[in-house]
Amino acid sequence: MTITLHESRVAGAIDRMYAEARYQMEALRRADFARLSEATPQERADALSDFYLPVTPEAGRLLYALVRATKPATVVEFGMSLGLSAIHLAAAVRDNGRGRVVTTELSAAKVAAATKTFVDIGLDDVITVLAGDALHTLQTLAGTVDLVLLDGWKELYVPVLELLEPRLSPGALVVADNTSMDELVPYLEYVRDPANGYVSVPIPARESDSMEISCRAVT
Repeated sequence: MTITLHESRVAGAIDRMYAEARYQMEALRRADFARLSEATPQERADALSDFYLPVTPEAGRLLYALVRATKPATVVEFGMSLGLSAIHLAAAVRDNGRGRVVTTELSAAKVAAATKTFVDIGLDDVITVLAGDALHTLQTLAGTVDLVLLDGWKELYVPVLELLEPRLSPGALVVADNTSMDELVPYLEYVRDPANGYVSVPIPARESDSMEISCRAVT
């Protein structure tokens, strides 16, 4: 059996992209995040349009495993960036033999670059890219959603989740990245409040950060 993550085109792209992301780290550390925090989401997206801002390799493999295990018909990603996490999600969808990945991105430059990568590695047929503000583009989504990855601007995690909630299937998983950040305290309070219908657990994503995996437990 072929594992898509291990195919030469896919594995080569992943290795290249992570190498480029590591090379960017010094420039990323010099970015004026204090100024960017006061900018609009579009201004931030444009200012960081060359940067990967990826999930860790371990988190990417976790996403692949979660999709393989749960076999979702529809995966939604908020915050595609340059496409590393979408590649892991789409590889799992391909290996499941069913499903699709719907991913969102505000930066037009990132949409163009990631779309080309998806074509080059042969995963474009299972990925739909919604360009623009996710709070608008996701309103066009039809059908139920079985797995969500939140990895865009942090203040939008709760609004995006609330937008998707009516479409979440019972047992749907919501995976949020960078949940050690102070900006995500309101999100964690939301998914950890039993009144909101989730069972939630933190997962280490890197030495100084974590992810939160939440199950939509209402039936």
